[in-house]
Amino acid sequence: MDKDNNKTTFIFSSVMVIIVAIVLSVTAISLAPYQEKNSRVEKMKNILSSISVTTESDQTEAAFDKYITKQIVLNNKGEELTNNNVKAFDIDIKKELDKSKTGNEDKRLFPLFICNKDGKSFYIIPVRGKGLWGPIWGYISLENDMNTVYGVSFSHKSETPGLGAEIETKKFQQQFAGKKIFDESGKFVSVDVIKGGAKTDNSHGVDAISGATITSHGVSNMLENILENYIPYFKKQQTVAFKN
Repeated sequence: MDKDNNKTTFIFSSVMVIIVAIVLSVTAISLAPYQEKNSRVEKMKNILSSISVTTESDQTEAAFDKYITKQIVLNNKGEELTNNNVKAFDIDIKKELDKSKTGNEDKRLFPLFICNKDGKSFYIIPVRGKGLWGPIWGYISLENDMNTVYGVSFSHKSETPGLGAEIETKKFQQQFAGKKIFDESGKFVSVDVIKGGAKTDNSHGVDAISGATITSHGVSNMLENILENYIPYFKKQQTVAFKN
């Protein structure tokens, strides 16, 4: 075989490309189940983190089954869907929010996770919004009154270290504990991240991150825009609880 022949070089290169492509494809297919499992475990960890439960990866699924007692799917009106093939855990909140861009807002679905910890019930809601450089997301848990924040867990894709990225820190997240999403009259007001700092008696505000105004504002918008979709459900549940 003439190694200096262009045809030989072309055939050799083509064969190598095909071989490499096959190897990569086989590797991707074989690793897919593990990647999917890791993704599910990471999601479970983040959900549990909002109620201050931390686990090792090999214990996460068992902990999730222990604490999460019920998963609910709500429609765009805050109504619980009982005859629905979609599982709450499998709902991608980003895809649901994107339905508004295609005129399918009324077809959006919202997952709700009900948890039991130390004999108390908590409601966990996934949230997603926009920071300075990209998406921000996380989970917020409410106490049994469906008003008081128990905890939050936030993350981001590309916020600035030392500034917007601080939404991931315990120092920032711990401020939300005990805050209220309804005012004294029962009106939904969410929780606001306030530039310059919230007053100590402000039960609906937390301190913004210094130097990260846009990301802080993004957290405020994220909470308000997502939580408002759950308010009809919470109002109904609160009314039933009051009657009982």
